[in-house]
Amino acid sequence: MITSPSRLVPVPIPDRVAALIGSCLPLHVLQAEIDADCAAREVYSFRGPLCAEDRADRENALAALARANKILAKHHPKLPVTP
Repeated sequence: MITSPSRLVPVPIPDRVAALIGSCLPLHVLQAEIDADCAAREVYSFRGPLCAEDRADRENALAALARANKILAKHHPKLPVTP
């Protein structure tokens, strides 16, 4: 049997609900989540053939993402951000 893709549509979380969820997490986990999100966005910003400086910047962003993901995975296995 062939399954169809999920028809669930992501819905934005209101700010107050996000703040309530964030208040339940330790501060270092929240900071790691922010760091992982920023690093993943930076990794996605690099495209095409990269010069040496851009490759170094991309590697730094990947390293920051890996550091943040270690903290997130230690807190909960489903929290890490994928690039």
